Amino acid sequence: MSIVLDTDLSTARRLVEAALAEQGFGVLTEIDVAATLKTKLGKDVPAQLILGACNPVLADRALSAEASIGLLLPCNVTLRDGGDGRTIVAALDPATMVSFTGNADLEPVATEARAKLAAALNVLRPDATQ
Repeated sequence: MSIVLDTDLSTARRLVEAALAEQGFGVLTEIDVAATLKTKLGKDVPAQLILGACNPVLADRALSAEASIGLLLPCNVTLRDGGDGRTIVAALDPATMVSFTGNADLEPVATEARAKLAAALNVLRPDATQ
């Protein structure tokens, strides 16, 4: 699940967080991949952030269906420099929760989480009505 935004990473982050918030997600964690690789390896790489987004209602339902699902929470959303002033935003499809665990009880949660993440990305599309 991905989209390319015609804006810099900093602006894209604000837009993505607002779109996620409209769908009930908050950002619990952030990993600055470029800064980490620079610090740990002295390597320069294009800017990339991993945002750990969480919808508490969906997380609670997922944990109720599968106690070990915490390994796959929160929903990761990445933002990376796409060059030419563009940012690539991607989210892991929550259906992976079902395929990794084989627990069919997670299907309704994964389906709803996917729909909410897709809605957040879709609102950012240039042709979206705002």
